[in-house]
Amino acid sequence: MSTTTTLQAAPVALQSSISPPSTKQPVLREQQQEIPLTSSHESSDETDGSIGPRKQYSRLQQAAVTFQLSAVNLASSCTNGLIVISLPQLTADLSLPSSLAFWPSSVAGLTTASTLLIAGSLADVLGHRAIALAGMLTCGLFMISCGLVQRGEDFVILRALYGIGLSMHLASSIGLVTKLLPRGRGRNVAFACLGFSQPLGFCLGLIAGGVLVDTIGWRAGWYIYGGFTLAMFVMSIFSLPKSEPLGTVKEVIRNMNAKVDWLGTLLASAFMALLCYFLAMISTDINRVKEPLSIAFLIIGVLCLPLFLGWMHRQVSTGKPALIPNSFWRIASFSSICATIALSYAVINSLELFVSLLFLTGHPSASFQEVQHLSALSSAIRMIPSFVVGIILNLITGIFVHRVPAIWIVTVSCVLTAGSPLLMAVIQPHWSYWANAFVAQLLMPVCADVIFVIGMLVVSETFPEDKQALAGAVFNTAAQFGNACGLAIMQVISMVVAKGHEGMTPVDALMQGYRASFWTMFGFMVFCAFLSGFGLRKAGKLGVKTD
Repeated sequence: MSTTTTLQAAPVALQSSISPPSTKQPVLREQQQEIPLTSSHESSDETDGSIGPRKQYSRLQQAAVTFQLSAVNLASSCTNGLIVISLPQLTADLSLPSSLAFWPSSVAGLTTASTLLIAGSLADVLGHRAIALAGMLTCGLFMISCGLVQRGEDFVILRALYGIGLSMHLASSIGLVTKLLPRGRGRNVAFACLGFSQPLGFCLGLIAGGVLVDTIGWRAGWYIYGGFTLAMFVMSIFSLPKSEPLGTVKEVIRNMNAKVDWLGTLLASAFMALLCYFLAMISTDINRVKEPLSIAFLIIGVLCLPLFLGWMHRQVSTGKPALIPNSFWRIASFSSICATIALSYAVINSLELFVSLLFLTGHPSASFQEVQHLSALSSAIRMIPSFVVGIILNLITGIFVHRVPAIWIVTVSCVLTAGSPLLMAVIQPHWSYWANAFVAQLLMPVCADVIFVIGMLVVSETFPEDKQALAGAVFNTAAQFGNACGLAIMQVISMVVAKGHEGMTPVDALMQGYRASFWTMFGFMVFCAFLSGFGLRKAGKLGVKTD
């Protein structure tokens, strides 16, 4: 799945957790000629960057594991769609305070982003299988629990705990796929399946949620998706590949202390958690920015970033394990794809939520529904085009990614997606759905779905095999961090602008706030196009099978 060789030299300092650093480190070709994803060390498809021959797995097992991992992604995304379409009814049934109005949608992303690096580090020590199973079990149990709660605050807490389970699943997924499938089209398609299961799940969640809300109630959705996830957990017990023996308890503890950068993980997680929590708090009430607690969270969170960078420098200098060495970010392809996935997920998830609310029955901003007289199910159906496009794009990208340079795939997709918030920024409630919103729906998923596949290929070809879980954690952390922060930022912009138009009717003022958020999303996507064009300018083709 690499261009011609595997970038085993990429995380040079990162490998200090495996062996002492040499005085002469391997030199990256990207550092020499700005060409990423290659190194002076050859790696064959038979070894896949590991020591010794690569173990062969049956096609049945490869297909089964890919299906099960994708199915958990699908169920997770179904719950996101269910929350969006059932939010008005859920808020009423659980007496959810207005200060927590958007927390059911955003809190899981916050906890997932904050714990992904820890989950990835544990997966590299304890094995991908153990962490994946723990993640599936946790997700399934807390999904079912969400359907049993009676208070809005309890629902938010359970969603937060569910996010921890999701981080374990996401962190181990890339490592499992890399272990099972050699480089080439098969692995590309497996990554595409992990990608397209997300828009497919959100689409199914919206439609099924619309039906459930109008019939037996939203709680049934949580029982269905939780039960489905637990079924995947049981199947995975028999299908996931066995991990290497862990040894005695003392050996496991010794490995965890030797290979896991606990303080670095804590600093990185604290930075993301505190910053996301600060943004989430002020997104409900901008005046909370003046509160001492909010100021303390912001200051401590911001300080964690330079402390993290300083700690990484210290760990590398002393030859101790470093979570993400500072030199690693000099790889333009990796740093740019992480930044691009963060920004694109910030846009796509905010765009999905805001557009859904515009069409959503029972929501105070649903001016489209009021003018066009849409039912909950009809509103959900109008969201389908974007998810159909997302599914098709993921499959096409997985099949043909090795034929087209990555820079063209990513840059063009960013430009196309920029058209979606642009169209929504100028839309009027009385306009026909087909004249504007339909086109916006078609363009919405292009960037995020394509970059998800490209990004997984980049990180899987950059990290050595024994760091695949951490590689997946870094990439998914960027996506989840962008998701959590982006949604909060867009909410703040929308709220501030809406308050500046208090002379208008509440719906018109809220629409002005939404327009400001859509213009911000447009700016983000234009910046993504320039960023990816610079960072991937020498990347070449990805996912090419090695001989």
